[in-house]
Amino acid sequence: LLLLVRPITAVMSTPEEAVEGTVRYLTICFLGIPFITAYNIISSIFRGMGDSKSPMYFIAVACAANIALDYLFMGALKLGPAGAALGTTLSQAVSVVVSLLAIRKRKLLAVRAADLRPQRAVLGKLLRIGLPVMLQDGLIQVAFIVITVIANHRGLTDAAGVGIVEKIISFVFLVPSTMLSTVSALAAQNLGAGKPDRARQTLRCAICIAAGFGAVMAVLMQFIAGPVVGLFTPDAAVIAAGAQYLRGYIFDCMFAGVHFCFSGYFCARGKSGLSFLHNIVAIVLVRVPGAYLMSARFPQTLLPMGLATAAGSLCSVLICLLAYALLTRHDRRTEQPN
Repeated sequence: LLLLVRPITAVMSTPEEAVEGTVRYLTICFLGIPFITAYNIISSIFRGMGDSKSPMYFIAVACAANIALDYLFMGALKLGPAGAALGTTLSQAVSVVVSLLAIRKRKLLAVRAADLRPQRAVLGKLLRIGLPVMLQDGLIQVAFIVITVIANHRGLTDAAGVGIVEKIISFVFLVPSTMLSTVSALAAQNLGAGKPDRARQTLRCAICIAAGFGAVMAVLMQFIAGPVVGLFTPDAAVIAAGAQYLRGYIFDCMFAGVHFCFSGYFCARGKSGLSFLHNIVAIVLVRVPGAYLMSARFPQTLLPMGLATAAGSLCSVLICLLAYALLTRHDRRTEQPN
């Protein structure tokens, strides 16, 4: 990625006046990828041991560090986009260091050289579940990049508005996105204990939480979208554009939360291919073409583009409901005594 920074910037149709800032931002963020990987692995180990609180504490420390570093780099030192990237990357490094210190202090794990040798059976299981999830997440990010390209073609104001909203959405999505790992862990434990009904109950409860949170945020943002975007910029035009996009995009929080829950359940059952399937269908058939068509048809407002993104997640929800119904029907037949 470091070797492809400028080609990536060009492919994204970045406005000329923002090219150098984008290059600096991406370069620093790409340097931080090992920290993101390390944090996710360590957090997964903690959750696998039944401790979901520690990863929360680690990320809380990272968030606090990120805020402080943003004030330092972007405020006091006025480093612009590079300062934002530095704050994010260094805060991720802080979370990794804190988590490693916690492991050492609690003596949770003793890693030996022999533990690092590849084991074919274990790798096979990891890849069967992990590859579809990796492709799913990768395609989602590609879709976001494509939408960014579409926004960039609309000019610097709309591009800035979409960029700000993406940051806001990434924060709001913390609740629904955590439902994926939560449902995956709890459903897997119950399935392993021979309690499929409790696994399904876990899914239903998580859907209620995610959908309820998403609905509250969708209603709330209709009234406060402008002030929320205004926290990131004083430019009135950018605030107006971003508010339009946010009012439509925020509905994705509700629908995405639901299909995140289903994805966690499918992964718990070892059927992560279903997660990949509903995401790729939604991206190819709805999310990307919908954003392009709405942008072309409504050049004066970003609201339809935001709604197109949410429509993609709604498509995923419908596919997940169908897949879940078929799986449940199969389970009922299997569970019935002969």
